[in-house]
Amino acid sequence: MIWSSVGFSFIDVLWSFLSVCFLVAFVAHKILTHLPRKHQTCRLYMLFQDLIRYGKTKQDLKRDDWLFIFDVPKRWFSHFYAISVGWNGFLLILSLNFILQQQSYPVWLTGILDMLTGVPHTNSQVPQLSTVLVLLLLWVHSLRRLLECLFVSVFSDGAIHLVQYVFGLGYYLLLGLTALCSDRLGKGAGPPLSQLNWLHVAGGALFILASLLQHQSMVLLARLRTGKSGTVETLAHRMPKGGWFELVSCPHYFAELLIYISLSLVFGGLSLTWWLVVLYVLFNQALAAQLCHDLYITKYESYPRHRKAFIPFVL
Repeated sequence: MIWSSVGFSFIDVLWSFLSVCFLVAFVAHKILTHLPRKHQTCRLYMLFQDLIRYGKTKQDLKRDDWLFIFDVPKRWFSHFYAISVGWNGFLLILSLNFILQQQSYPVWLTGILDMLTGVPHTNSQVPQLSTVLVLLLLWVHSLRRLLECLFVSVFSDGAIHLVQYVFGLGYYLLLGLTALCSDRLGKGAGPPLSQLNWLHVAGGALFILASLLQHQSMVLLARLRTGKSGTVETLAHRMPKGGWFELVSCPHYFAELLIYISLSLVFGGLSLTWWLVVLYVLFNQALAAQLCHDLYITKYESYPRHRKAFIPFVL
C-alpha cells in the first residue's frame, strides 16, 4: 500500500482523516457562528449543525421536519460503552492468551489487523504488556462510563443524529483494534513483567486522576437535576458549577482527552497510531465543548466570562 511505503499504515491514515474532519468542523463552526442570521437559515447550514450537535446543543436548533427522522435518544450513549465493554473485553482475553499461552489470534482477527497495518505481523517497538494494559484500561473506562450512564447521569429528551450513533458504535469497535495494531510494527518484547517501566506507572496514575475528574464532573452534572435525596426533580438544563466547572465549561471532555493521553503514555509514547487517536479526541472534544460553551454564554447572562470551553486557561 502507498502509505505503508512511506511509513504510514491504513489505520494511521484513517485516524488522520477523522482528525482533519473534526478540525475542519471546529473551524467551520467558529466561522459560521459569525455569519448574519439570514445566512444561518439555509439548508446546508442547518444540515451541518444537525450533524455536529447533540443533546442540549441541538434542542433549540431550527430544523426542517424531515431532519427529525434521523434523531435517536441521547440516552443511547450507553450502547457505545456496552459495545466497548463486550468487544474490548473479548480482545483483552485474546491478547492475554496470545502473550501468556502463545495462542494465536483467530485467523479473521489477524486478517483485519494485517489490513489495518498494511504489513504482516512483526516484532514491535511497543511492549506487549503495553497493549494488554491499554486494552484493560479501555475496558475499565468503558465499564465506568456504562455504569455512569445507567446509574448516575440523568438524561433529558435530547437527541443525537443517527449518523453520530452509528459512528459511535464503530468508533469503540475500532479503538480496540487500534490498540492491537500498535504493537505490530517494531521490536520484540520479552517476558511481560520484565517490560514494566515508569511510563506504565505514570500513564496509569494519569488515567486514574483523569477518570476521577470525569466521574466528579458527571456527578455534578447529574446533581443539577436531582434533589438531596437523589430523586430527579427536573430535566431542565441548568448552569453547571463546582469542581473544575469553575475553570471550563466541559471538564468531562478535558478529562476524556487526558485519559487518551494517559493511554499513549502506557504505550511509552512509541505508538504514532495512538497519538493520532489522541489528536482525533482533541478535535472531537474541542468541537463538542465549544458548542456547549456557546450555549451557556447565550443562555445565561451571568455565565462567568473567565471560563474556557475545554482546556483550562487555553481553549
